[in-house]
Amino acid sequence: MAATPFVKSLSNTVSHSVPISSQRYSLTSAVCLLVHLEIPSVPCPIKPMNIIELTDDEIFALSHPMWDDLIKYSNEGEYGKFIRNFSYELLFGLNEIEIGKQFAKSELTRNLDPDYDCLGLIRRNEHVSVLYRMRSSKKAGEWLGRMVLGYNKEGEVKIYGASIF
Repeated sequence: MAATPFVKSLSNTVSHSVPISSQRYSLTSAVCLLVHLEIPSVPCPIKPMNIIELTDDEIFALSHPMWDDLIKYSNEGEYGKFIRNFSYELLFGLNEIEIGKQFAKSELTRNLDPDYDCLGLIRRNEHVSVLYRMRSSKKAGEWLGRMVLGYNKEGEVKIYGASIF
């Protein structure tokens, strides 16, 4: 059974994005998914959006809570919670011994001020870098925080890089 002309028309003309569970799809894909769920014989080639297609405000709505978590769990030395939003690729490349030393010995990464300034975004390929001005509650000065976000194969936003310079 084919989709109705209304659904075909709607899916061809609307290009906004909508959340479906924890993933984001274009409205065209969302309509396709709903039709597929209702009529399983209708094919549905769903693809998550490329994160660089999101507006600045949409990216900030995703990035700021993740950055807040990184600051909180870095300060608390909670390694397991700190890495929970990391991509598989980032986790695979981490040296857990070095990360453990950082959590145990770094005065900066254990005393990050939770009040930060967002400096902006850099979009490239399928990732976006979110830049933050960071301060420490124990060390004078400012640092540049960087978090790289993108969609994984499951359509979830994950952290592909995080650093403080």
